[in-house]
Amino acid sequence: MRILLVEDDISLGDTIQAWLRLDGHAVDWVQRGDSAQTALMTHRYDCVLLDRGLPGLSGDALLGQLRAAGNGVAVILITAFNALADRVEGLDLGADDYLVKPFELEEMSARIRAAVRRGANQVSNDLVHGEIALNLDTKAASLRGAPIALTAREYNVLYALLLRKNSIVTRAQIEETLYGWGDEVESNAIEVYVHNLRKKFGSDSIVTVRGLGYRMKTDGE
Repeated sequence: MRILLVEDDISLGDTIQAWLRLDGHAVDWVQRGDSAQTALMTHRYDCVLLDRGLPGLSGDALLGQLRAAGNGVAVILITAFNALADRVEGLDLGADDYLVKPFELEEMSARIRAAVRRGANQVSNDLVHGEIALNLDTKAASLRGAPIALTAREYNVLYALLLRKNSIVTRAQIEETLYGWGDEVESNAIEVYVHNLRKKFGSDSIVTVRGLGYRMKTDGE
């Protein structure tokens, strides 16, 4: 998934970004609220990690703008404000969750998964389509119960397709899941990952919709 990190503490931001990238996510990191505002207008994110005290535009103001505009992206506030009133205020502003600094990185990852799952109306950590299953906690994939080994990029492509399993997923939407700012996008990378997934899950498991993108095979096809 693609995550926007909005944090002006350089040391903490660098640590979080490195952790999330090791966890297989594409991460864009900005240190100002107004920079985050621009990023959110130009890119689609699965989750936003948002500090409340930011230069340019406060995290509270940015969150209020997002929700007023009807943007339902998962937002987790990360802040040193730890009083009960602060947590209640943050949640009432529209945050999906609240992490008080310092926090454990493993817990942050779990809260990201939970927030994204709620946003997608999932009741479990498994994305399932027919005989294909993908566990968001362990990143384990299976076909008819048998484990299937995936690279990090293959996992992210399958995640993007399963998350919108009843829709066509465009090449741009898949690239948004795979690449952060500054990452080199290879011209035929998506085709290669889809080809690899078809070899592992069946040649007809992913359907190419010419000129539009890809979708998971539906029942009866």
